[in-house]
Amino acid sequence: MKSLKYDFPRDAAIAINSGQATSIVIHGNIYDLFFLENGRDDAGDYVALIEFLSARWNVPGIILIVYEPSGRIWIVNDANREKLKTAWTRWKTGFTENELAIKEMLSISKLRSHTDEMAASFDSILADAGKDPVMAVDFLRQLCACSRTQIGGDKILKENLVIIIDQADMLLPESDAARLSQQDRKLTGTCAEWFSDPLFMNGDDAVVILAESKNQINSKISKLPHVMSFEVPYPDEEARAHFISWFNKCQKDDRKIRLWGSQQDLARLSGGLSMHALRQLLVKASHLDIRIQPENVISAVEKYIQSQLSEDVVEFKKPSHSLKDVVGFHKLKKFLQDEFIPRLNSTDSDALAGAIVCGSIGGGKTFIFEAVAAEADMLVLVLKNIRSQWFGQTDVLFERLRRLLISLNKVLIMVDEADTQLGNLSAETHSTERRLVGNIQGMMSDPELRGKVKWLLMTARIHLLSPDIRRPGRAGDLIIPILDPDDSERSEFIRWTLRNALEADVNLDELVSEIMKVTSGYSAAAFSSLRAEIKAKSLKNKLNAGQVLELVSDIMPADIKESRDYQQLQALMNCTRRSLIPDNLLPPGLSAEEARRKWAERIARLEALGVR
Repeated sequence: MKSLKYDFPRDAAIAINSGQATSIVIHGNIYDLFFLENGRDDAGDYVALIEFLSARWNVPGIILIVYEPSGRIWIVNDANREKLKTAWTRWKTGFTENELAIKEMLSISKLRSHTDEMAASFDSILADAGKDPVMAVDFLRQLCACSRTQIGGDKILKENLVIIIDQADMLLPESDAARLSQQDRKLTGTCAEWFSDPLFMNGDDAVVILAESKNQINSKISKLPHVMSFEVPYPDEEARAHFISWFNKCQKDDRKIRLWGSQQDLARLSGGLSMHALRQLLVKASHLDIRIQPENVISAVEKYIQSQLSEDVVEFKKPSHSLKDVVGFHKLKKFLQDEFIPRLNSTDSDALAGAIVCGSIGGGKTFIFEAVAAEADMLVLVLKNIRSQWFGQTDVLFERLRRLLISLNKVLIMVDEADTQLGNLSAETHSTERRLVGNIQGMMSDPELRGKVKWLLMTARIHLLSPDIRRPGRAGDLIIPILDPDDSERSEFIRWTLRNALEADVNLDELVSEIMKVTSGYSAAAFSSLRAEIKAKSLKNKLNAGQVLELVSDIMPADIKESRDYQQLQALMNCTRRSLIPDNLLPPGLSAEEARRKWAERIARLEALGVR
């Protein structure tokens, strides 16, 4: 079977072999499965990262050492263990290789006893160091010193060391120095000195530390300028297709996977899954002998992404309504169907990076664009709260989010109340939040994500969003205002509120005309509330015109008109399509600059009254 090509082990090896770096961080999807050719047949196997790297890097001239903070140090290849033990003994005794051999041949008891003691200490330290992280790190540092030492003009160890430290986030956790335990402070200090030692930096040995996120490793280590990092991505479509084919070939004839389509269809739809998660899906289907359907795959993707980011951070939307269910907004709906949805679905150069939907509260923004998402038939991910309360976790969540997005084929990210999630940045804002917003802005214009990830930001306070988000090339490619219904649309909304609630003999046109007089300034949400009131009153008996008018007259909308006017003016100021603004707000003969000047004057008057 054709082998998979992984960039990260090759790139890390190049960095080590070329002398670019002797300290390397490998982070990302490190707890997944990786394809390793077994050298005996074409099948190969999927293994954990430590086993994969141990096999790939176990080459002549390299002694590979693995440290697992959970309890052991082991040297890959027993022959290399003996070489390292001999070098350690020579380093401790100071003898050249020939001198050591002569002393042993002469059996000088005192010297032989000393060399035996040094050899025994190697085994003892190797066994005990796995139980004590401070001892382990100090021992590994000494091995590097031993490796580069020369006695009699010759390097004490001909091979170079590559030390892999697994689960480095447990060994060197990121935190303020004051919050670290004494042991963690000592470990961090030791590693910082070790990696920054000029003798080590200019030597031939290397340390590779593994962690899910480089932000989980203490910044005194991860931010050293000479420490290079390489990311392990989530499997792409090619990698998933490889795993599916490999898995199926490994199954007995009566356990072959059955699909609704081709294996490539499954690989395409399973974007976002790790190899472990994909394996679970296939194993279950094989065991139960069931046909895998698209909904099974989508459900697995949703569960896995939520497990990685938590339900507090993301949720999946499955809107059941379409644009046909949206009352009014005819001009907007035509624009959405003819122009917006095609560009949302596009993966070519005309694809939108994103859009901002703005307008006053209660305008119907969320309802309308949930309908858009349903008609676009895209995976819809709602970003709820990526700003974690825990120190450092926000950066970790962002890394996971980005890796997941890259692995997906096409996804729409909706951010409701975007001004709260991505706005309100000031000089007092924590640097982590500033970095988060900056990273998300970068993702919006990232060429690698263009056409795959579409951002839909919804806000009633667009003026609080950073200009960097509102600029072209990001969500500012298209800024859509959602305005209150005009007179013709208001009539349609009123008829909608009265549907199935009136007595048969009520003159609907006259009643609508009367209600129009008292519903000026009603938003879509206000009409929805009115409809609910009318429906509640008409459950037992249908209503006559007088009862409806009495009910409508009794309703007193909350005193938020000035705030809503302010939000609508800000939406008009930021709108990027003249065709989306009604003629009564922007007449054909009036330039956009003149209109914005008038809106700005009205905004200034409202701000003078304390409206924000």
